[in-house]
Amino acid sequence: MSCQNAVYQWTEVVTKPLPHLSKPQATVLALWSVGLVLARSCALTAVSLFLAEGLERKANTVRQQLREWCYEAKAKRGQPRQELAVESCFAPLLGWVLSWWEGNQVALAIDATTLGQRFVVLVVSVVYRGCAIPVAWTVLPATEKHAWRGEWLRMLRQVRAVVPSRFFVLVLADRGLYARWLFQRIVRLGGHPLLRINTGGTFRPAKSARSRPLRELVPQPGTQWVGTGTAFQGPRRRLNCTLLARWDDGYKDPWLLLTDLAPSAGEACWYGLRAWIEQGFKITKRGGWQWQRTRMTDPQRAARLWLAVAVATLWLLSVGGLAEDTIPESTLLPLADDDSPASRSRRATRLRLVSIFRRGWIVILRALINQRRLPQGRFKPEPWPQPSLTHKGVPEMPLAA
Repeated sequence: MSCQNAVYQWTEVVTKPLPHLSKPQATVLALWSVGLVLARSCALTAVSLFLAEGLERKANTVRQQLREWCYEAKAKRGQPRQELAVESCFAPLLGWVLSWWEGNQVALAIDATTLGQRFVVLVVSVVYRGCAIPVAWTVLPATEKHAWRGEWLRMLRQVRAVVPSRFFVLVLADRGLYARWLFQRIVRLGGHPLLRINTGGTFRPAKSARSRPLRELVPQPGTQWVGTGTAFQGPRRRLNCTLLARWDDGYKDPWLLLTDLAPSAGEACWYGLRAWIEQGFKITKRGGWQWQRTRMTDPQRAARLWLAVAVATLWLLSVGGLAEDTIPESTLLPLADDDSPASRSRRATRLRLVSIFRRGWIVILRALINQRRLPQGRFKPEPWPQPSLTHKGVPEMPLAA
């Protein structure tokens, strides 16, 4: 398959889940994402050179086309001028992922990543097989202080609207993002929060007359505590919820997780899925698309580039995950020499010698080299981690009079 045919085929794929894009916008988005795969980079020069060679066009012409796709309307040449509204793509992106998804459980992770002193990016991602697909993001200047509450609430509202009612949606966040308003908004939108908190707070178990320091519930490695009650104190901090507390051997701190799920319906080990968004940030930068080399300084233009990155990532992970799913379990290496039940329960995935990002890139590149039809993937998620039976429960303290 020629590069021209590959771009044409991928444009048809991109247009279907993103029908609101104009034909030129969809075409250049397809150009960008194919160019990212060819160059293994989102750098404008690298992508334009690869595409120019494959399409037999002038590099400067391709470069200008790709550059203007990221521009606002007033900075573009000619008439009519139209800029891409990135936020209009968030719900369709998640809808695209879910249309290829097998099963009815999906985990979203929210976190922030930085690019030096230039940008802070707030990201909502679907976590999948050791990696993550960004489906909503906000790019902010790194040097300007700004409350993130409005951005998180807006993005969660935008993506949740497209999730079918049959899906069980888990939303994961680390300690630095915990807030009562975030917990409550996730529940209101129909998701299930699993938010980690610091160890300095308190928790009052149901039917108990007093609050207890969180440290008392899991006082040492190898212990866990699960139950309903009220987290924190004070009218603006108090939260009725379920606490999943777990401290595994070999870890400095316990996992203290707040959720709306019943104690029997949630598992603390599910929080291990959150680490996959860190791998997603890694492939956005040095592990994949080399975003750290960008010269962009405008947050809005960077947000449009992230759309191309998201589409290319979606493509590679869908193809790579499907290829990985065909590997017989009997051919996989053991996880570790000390593969204890406790270590297995904290690990959210099997050992991967090759990431699904790299595997997907290899499969697509092979199709291009051999002039075959471009592969399209599906999303076949792994089973979520299950707890071990090695932990000791901490008995309830006597109720206060």
